[in-house]
Amino acid sequence: IALFFSHFLSRSFHFFVLWCQAQVRENHPSPNFNQYVRSQGAVTDQLSRRQVRVYQLYSRTSGKHVQIHGKRVSATAEDGNMYARLFVETDTFGSRVRIQGAESGRYLCRSRDCIFTEIVLENNYTAFQNTKYVGWYVAFTRKGRPIRASRTRQNQREVHFIKRLHTGPPPFPNTDHNKHFEFIRFPTTRRAKRNRKSRVTTSSS
Repeated sequence: IALFFSHFLSRSFHFFVLWCQAQVRENHPSPNFNQYVRSQGAVTDQLSRRQVRVYQLYSRTSGKHVQIHGKRVSATAEDGNMYARLFVETDTFGSRVRIQGAESGRYLCRSRDCIFTEIVLENNYTAFQNTKYVGWYVAFTRKGRPIRASRTRQNQREVHFIKRLHTGPPPFPNTDHNKHFEFIRFPTTRRAKRNRKSRVTTSSS
């Protein structure tokens, strides 16, 4: 009887713990982290300092790099072309960015308010989706001409890019980074010369 009673108490206590856990989950559901990241990533950060990266965008279809030459945008630039150097500025703590031509000063679309979301695909290419119009991507043809964003899809080769470092000359103020470091030689002071003379006289005596 004692063994049966102890077994009954242990089973009752186990069911009581499970019931308490169920009540806690009902009153305090676990947070949806995916929804939290989406909501926070969609808000422009007005307080933090913007991070700017400099690189090129290699188009998978044209085999060239995206360039912003004045008002013209194409994917026909060679590696290291001055117009292929892009300033990519972060908009939030997530992956929303603005893309600006370093040489022309113009943005990839018509205004500074045009923001893209960087999406790293399973094939390791990067796609840039318009945040205002979901499903619209930056895309170029084999000849490097822009494709209307409303006709694009994520699985198309035309929207796939590779981020590459720019091989051209570094922008100001890093133009003198190849100079060798030189030590500055200061002339010896009179006081140091006097100390040396006193040491020589004392050692000779």
